[in-house]
Amino acid sequence: MIIIEDYKPAWPSDFRVIKDDLARILGRKALRIDHIGSTAVPHLAAKDVIDVQVTVASLLSDIPELISAAHYRWKPHITHDHIPAGMPADSQLWTKLFFNAPPDQRSANIHFRIRGNPNQQYPLLFRDYLRVHPRSAQSVALIKRQLAKHHGDDVETYYDIKDPVYDLIWDAANDWARQTHWSPDGS
Repeated sequence: MIIIEDYKPAWPSDFRVIKDDLARILGRKALRIDHIGSTAVPHLAAKDVIDVQVTVASLLSDIPELISAAHYRWKPHITHDHIPAGMPADSQLWTKLFFNAPPDQRSANIHFRIRGNPNQQYPLLFRDYLRVHPRSAQSVALIKRQLAKHHGDDVETYYDIKDPVYDLIWDAANDWARQTHWSPDGS
């Protein structure tokens, strides 16, 4: 069941605990660890799940073994992100590894993505755009609340609708990025 909650001021500190744990486990394999998703946008309603992106040079390594040894739960069936309309359809650009936090820890989704790929840049741009466009963030919250109200018990339908709606914001965010010279490395 998908439940959208009001913004919680503890979400950034919850992320820092997860980040420190992942940094300890991964060492230099993690090129960067970012708080992404709706919980990373102040005042934005969200599912009470911290989304974390770990940027890596390659997914072909011992990441699943390292992370699984620390009791993070690998979801090997989740291998790609949604491809926004108009973006390169090369599936290699949208690959990822996906884990959930250990069962005895704070609920979190951990996304491993390759540096420079569009799926690595998408959540950073989306987050930064919503941070400086609060009206868009309010619209996102309303969309998510309505989707959860009408499709909260059907995760597939929730995302089948949410993803193309987010693609509209992605277009606006890309325009903003060009105008402001936004860079994922400058986030």
